[in-house]
Amino acid sequence: MTSPLARAKSFCTRFGLELPILLAPMAGACPSSLSVAVANAGGLGACGALLMRRDAILDWVKEMRSGSNGVFQLNLWVPDPPPRRDAAQEARVRAFLASWGPQVSEEAGNSAPPDFASQCEALLEAGPPIVSSVMGLYPPEFVEKLKARRIAWFANVSTVAEALAAEAAGADVIVAQGMEAGGHRGTFQAAEAERRLVGLFALLPAIADAVRVPVVATGGIADGRGVAAALSLGASAAQIGTGFLRCPEAKTHKVWADALAETRPEDTMLSRAFSGRLGRSIATNYVLAATAPEAPLPAPYPVQRGLTAAMREAGQKANDLHRMQALAGQSAKLARAEPAADVIERIWEEARTILA
Repeated sequence: MTSPLARAKSFCTRFGLELPILLAPMAGACPSSLSVAVANAGGLGACGALLMRRDAILDWVKEMRSGSNGVFQLNLWVPDPPPRRDAAQEARVRAFLASWGPQVSEEAGNSAPPDFASQCEALLEAGPPIVSSVMGLYPPEFVEKLKARRIAWFANVSTVAEALAAEAAGADVIVAQGMEAGGHRGTFQAAEAERRLVGLFALLPAIADAVRVPVVATGGIADGRGVAAALSLGASAAQIGTGFLRCPEAKTHKVWADALAETRPEDTMLSRAFSGRLGRSIATNYVLAATAPEAPLPAPYPVQRGLTAAMREAGQKANDLHRMQALAGQSAKLARAEPAADVIERIWEEARTILA
């Protein structure tokens, strides 16, 4: 057994960090400016590259390296099997969405994320110090290429079983995601997400006891108390997402950022309303309506994401929170509208004081 501070120091030394605080790789909400600020303050920058093609990934890395010599991670979703389409069900969803935004075309559900294999090749070409995965495990042949290039692999998991599978597959670090986290649940099997909801306080020590590699805690952490608790429960570092969204470098839509300041834990909820994958957001009027008993069941991922795209875009243009995908963790109210460097310094000073 090592002390929390000693464990954190060892993690930082291994991965070239000054502070054991990681930016969560939030797809669509991780501009390079935020990662530059986090890395320059001694933490780990991050890019959620789910929606990015090769050139966009390489451009992000170029911007990151031009602004910082710090460490960063590139993250990809491991794809689900092709969804089972149901034309009649999609028609019901389109009709429901018509009352929330523009008419949804029949082709909207055909949208798909960029090619995963090409994204993996882009990650190798970019050569980041760290790559991370969510929604599953990287293929063995890709893991071999990562290890040949000495690129560390951080695997996001939501259960002990997933943690053990990730360690066996060669993950260098396990990122334990509690159900408090904002954004999408990282459950390997999409259909199991609602059943396997484990809070971070229960999940973290169980994973730390089960694996031999370092563990990072994420979900519901947004201040020094959360970081201190995570390190005390066996984590070597803490990963924060929502807690950075009000920083100016995050460039979060003002309506979304302002709403976070008023969002209590019970004001967030899990649903499949935006993408078809289970995710935590502010409980807006749309989310409440989409999860009501009379609402049509959402289409599977990524069909539902394509169907809701027009509504989400219209919501952003109209500054209408209730039609935006306002993702938020349960500790959203702890987020502050401060520069990212100030946030990190304050959080770590609080954590160190508690642990000392």
